[in-house]
Parts: sequence; structure tokens; C-alpha cells
Amino acid sequence: MPPESPPSRSWHRLVLAGRPRFTKANALATVLAVLLGVAIAVTVRQTSLQGLETLRADELARILDTVDQDGQRLDIEAQRLRTSRDLLTSSTTSNSEAQRAAQERLDALGILTGTAAATGPGITLRIEDAAGKVTAPALLDAISELRDAGAEAIQIGDVRVVASTWFAGDPGRLTVSGTPLSTPYVLRVIGDPHTLATALAIPGGVTSQMRGLGATTAVEESDGITITALHTLSPPQYAQPVPTTSSTQGAP
Repeated sequence: MPPESPPSRSWHRLVLAGRPRFTKANALATVLAVLLGVAIAVTVRQTSLQGLETLRADELARILDTVDQDGQRLDIEAQRLRTSRDLLTSSTTSNSEAQRAAQERLDALGILTGTAAATGPGITLRIEDAAGKVTAPALLDAISELRDAGAEAIQIGDVRVVASTWFAGDPGRLTVSGTPLSTPYVLRVIGDPHTLATALAIPGGVTSQMRGLGATTAVEESDGITITALHTLSPPQYAQPVPTTSSTQGAP
């Protein structure tokens, strides 16, 4: 084989110099690099998996105590919320009951004062005054007799009868609280039908009195009497409500 030329030998030496050499130092460095990588991987995995098992007993006790305290606080808060719920429920119920009771009192007051329509069992009293002799006091006596028998609401003609109702005029030209009446005088009355009818029929009562004046009466009992005439209240001119005790306790 012919000897290599000087340029060829130079290029060959350059290639050999750039090729890695397997020496003990290189082998040791490789092993150390592999071990280091494995150690790092194991450490990361252990760190991600480590939990309470790595803590000391006092640290575990402190964590347990904190958990217990948090649980107690949650129990207290839950009880407070349950109490608030019960109070709200009770308050809502109480308010509903109070509103219902107030509405019942308002309805009863409206019936008594004649400012509300009323319906219920009762009677219809028809007085025929063909002779024109029925007087205003006779009609007032009939109203009083019905009230004494337990009448809760009365209407004569188109007028609601209340405590301030008055009768006037001459026989045949009677008025009730300023409103003219015409025969027959029809009274719609709410109350116990049997009691009302019995009260009118007693000796010396309304039926007897009207018969003595030449008038006739007819009573019809019913389970459903409706009174629609309303009375308009006027504000009192002189009377004022007496202050309640609670409103005067703070007064000097």
C-alpha cells in the first residue's frame, strides 16, 4: 500500500481526536449521572406521595386538635342556623296567626258597625202597613226586639241599621236615618232563625204590636240571608280614644 500523503494523515488524526473515548473517568461520570437522575425521580415521587405519615406525633396531635376545633365551630354554626330557621318559621307562623286574628277582628267590627256586607242564617220580616198607622217608635221597638234576640246585622229597605240609626216621620211617611221608607217594610236580619222568629211571636211582642196598629207581619226563616247595605262612619267630633297603659308608661 502506498504511503499516505501528509494531508490525509492530518485529517485522520483530527477524526480520532473528535471521537469520544471510553475511559474509567467517562464511565464513572455516566454512572453518577444515572444514579443522580434516579435519586431525583424517587425523591419527587416520595414527596408527592408523602402525607401525614411523615409528620411527628406532636404535629399529628396539633392537626387533630385543629380538626376537632373546626368541627366544633361547624357544629355551633349549624346549631345557630337551625335556631335562626326555627325562629323565622315561628315568626312567620306567629305573623300569619296575628294577621288572621286581626282580619277576623276587622271583619267582626265591620259587621257590627255596618261598614261590611254580611251573610248568614236569619230571617226576613215583612210588615204590611195598608192602613198607614205604623209609627216610627213601633219600628224602633221592632229593631230593639230583634237586637235583644241576638240579631247581628239588620237591614231595613236599603238602609243598614246600626247603633246610631234613627226613625222619624208620620205614619205612612216614615224615614230611617233620613231615608224615606215605603210599605211593605222589609227587614233582613242575620242571627239564629228560630230564636229571632220566636222573639217576634211572643205575646205582646212585635207581631202583637203591629196587629194592634192594623198591620200584618210575615216571618220567613232562612239559612242564607245576605245584607249588602253599608253604613258610612263619621269621625267623632268630641270623643277621643283613651291612651293605653303601655303608651303612657314612658310619659313623665
